Amino acid sequence: MIRQEIVEYVEREIIPRYDHFDAAHRRDHVATVIEASVRYARIHGVDTEMAYVIAAYHDIGLTFGRDKHHSESKRIILEDSELRRWFSEEQIATMADAAEDHRASSKGEPRTIYGRIVAEADRVIVPESIIRRTIQFTLTHHPTLSREEGYDRLVEHLGEKYDYGGYLRLWLSESDNAQRLEELRQIIANKPLLREIYERIYNEEVKSDNS
Repeated sequence: MIRQEIVEYVEREIIPRYDHFDAAHRRDHVATVIEASVRYARIHGVDTEMAYVIAAYHDIGLTFGRDKHHSESKRIILEDSELRRWFSEEQIATMADAAEDHRASSKGEPRTIYGRIVAEADRVIVPESIIRRTIQFTLTHHPTLSREEGYDRLVEHLGEKYDYGGYLRLWLSESDNAQRLEELRQIIANKPLLREIYERIYNEEVKSDNS
């Protein structure tokens, strides 16, 4: 059970910050990560309140840019004096480390079960959702790219991160991410299908931006 005062603080002071991020990292994303993190925490018998807070803060460092957002998320947790109303210094340090460890491109293994939980929850491997989030990110951060250049970036990103030999790693066996990752890899290998999905989602996103 997560104390209501923690939820109220997070929903009032932390979650609204996601409104200012790119479309791939807004409230719907953090809500998904929170739900999965709390569920994994229950399965592993660890503190659900800590898992909730880590998930809520995991991308908050995007306020200061993407490159070091994981480190900035750690700093924000460490500097948030309100968290000391509910958590010990040791718990706060653990939460901060977990937020820092969540990034998929990190070369090291998460230091604690909490890091593995939020990293796994953050994967959100739903093939079309990943393709859509990649397109959203491109439209927001690389607006000068043409439709064709955006497709080339999608292919490059999917190959580097999700394809066989990519840098993405999964951490929890009870997650269904492994099966969904294989589904995504089949789409990556089927270039006509990938192109069809890209064109449909690209058109939807451009139409949404112009409406």
